[in-house]
Amino acid sequence: SGHGRAMEITNVATVVYDLSRGPASREFLSHLQRPYFKTVAYLDQEKDIAKWLDSGRASIVVVIPSDFQRKVEGKGQAEIQVITDGALAMPATIAVAYIAQISSKYSTSVLKERAGAVGMNLNQLPRLDEQVRVKFNPNMESSWFSSLLELMNMITMVSLLLTAADLVKEKEHGTLEQLLVSPVRTFEVFLAKIIPTLALVLGLSVLSIFLVAKPVFGVPIRGSLFLFYSAAVLYVFAMTSLGIAIAVVARNLSQAMMIMLLILQPMLFLSGAWNPPEAMNPWMRKMSIISPMRYFIDFGFGVLLKGNGLALVAWDIVGMLVFGIALFSFSLCWFQRSLSR
Repeated sequence: SGHGRAMEITNVATVVYDLSRGPASREFLSHLQRPYFKTVAYLDQEKDIAKWLDSGRASIVVVIPSDFQRKVEGKGQAEIQVITDGALAMPATIAVAYIAQISSKYSTSVLKERAGAVGMNLNQLPRLDEQVRVKFNPNMESSWFSSLLELMNMITMVSLLLTAADLVKEKEHGTLEQLLVSPVRTFEVFLAKIIPTLALVLGLSVLSIFLVAKPVFGVPIRGSLFLFYSAAVLYVFAMTSLGIAIAVVARNLSQAMMIMLLILQPMLFLSGAWNPPEAMNPWMRKMSIISPMRYFIDFGFGVLLKGNGLALVAWDIVGMLVFGIALFSFSLCWFQRSLSR
């Protein structure tokens, strides 16, 4: 699903423990509205907070202290307490960020009211005018990002899985040796495993874009599909070559799957799919250059969402090409070495 990693949260089950019960607290709580928050209960006792969180009936508890009204009226700094269920860390973090934003806007409105009461015009004071412009995804539709990321993840995993499983099965059933005693050379056998996978994966990815990404999730395709699929051929070639390398080393299908998981997880962590390389630790950012997936994801988003041309994605294409050649050469040399033993 393109919404599998959506960053928005909706209908967060919210419980309120209001000790103030004044106009100020009611005004603040009125901002906790759908679609982001859904108030499910108002508590009378502090001991009920743990019960609601432990039972899973509430994800967040907003506590308004008894002196909230007095401090809002100018006798101190008003504070609220937010208690969240951290079992799901990401939704909890986002929910707290939403409440912090609501609190900031409420504080500004209270300040304006105070200034108006004493005849002060805040508009005459120096201030920062923040104007945020979001490029390429102005409405911050996470489904655009998630659906394309899922497509590129599937291209990676299916390319690996099909090639590795096919070659390992050949080894297990002894049919690979029959191919090798024929006039067919080793690299031709490998190409015979790569080409069908390449055609299948790229053919299905075309259907995914035109039948799912564009009509269902409304993803705009701003760049050249010809450029995208021309470079995707190199990436699928690299991934199928990696699948062959795994199959050459593995003795059976179970062992191949274990090796694949050991390789795929670090490759995914370093790809920038979950954290952009700019946000990684310096040593991880340097390590990410060994992940072929990093080049493909950077290339894919650059072409499809940003509309980048060849000049801006040339290094990503070079990275995929280098990995493809290196992995295919390794597979070929290792396999020929194992035959000579």
